[in-house]
Amino acid sequence: MEEEKMNLRLDADVQKLEMERLRKRKARAEEDLECLKTDYKQLRLSMRTAGLGKTSEQWREEIQEEKNKADRWERRFQEVQTQNDTLRKSLSGNQKEKGELENRVTELEGSLHQHRNRNFVMELKASLNRIEEMKEGIEELEAALRSCEIRIKYLESNEDRQTE
Repeated sequence: MEEEKMNLRLDADVQKLEMERLRKRKARAEEDLECLKTDYKQLRLSMRTAGLGKTSEQWREEIQEEKNKADRWERRFQEVQTQNDTLRKSLSGNQKEKGELENRVTELEGSLHQHRNRNFVMELKASLNRIEEMKEGIEELEAALRSCEIRIKYLESNEDRQTE
């Protein structure tokens, strides 16, 4: 009985540590995303300054489309956060996805270095794709975090029941 309690406590501690690691990785991914957004805004400004054959109205329309996409992403991000508690259960199954996210972040860092050497129009399309990948990665981390918190609550409630 006492050994089971100890095991439950150890499991809860391990889950808490894993959840903290995921939070740190999520924060890093969000920082990278913010840097990419800043680079994207600077690229758009450079393109507008250079002209690149588009009229002001075409640029305004494109900017509005991008703002709409960002708004949709923000709404999706908020929805994912509200589902946080129910999705934390699958944390252990998301270990592989964390590795994939780390690989994507590494790829993004490499792409960022290549960014300055590419054609403006080609770079704009690549930046948009990387933003979408980061969104997916953040959603995956959010799901992993939610799963971890649910598991911790479950383990703590089991510990309380066993204590009683």
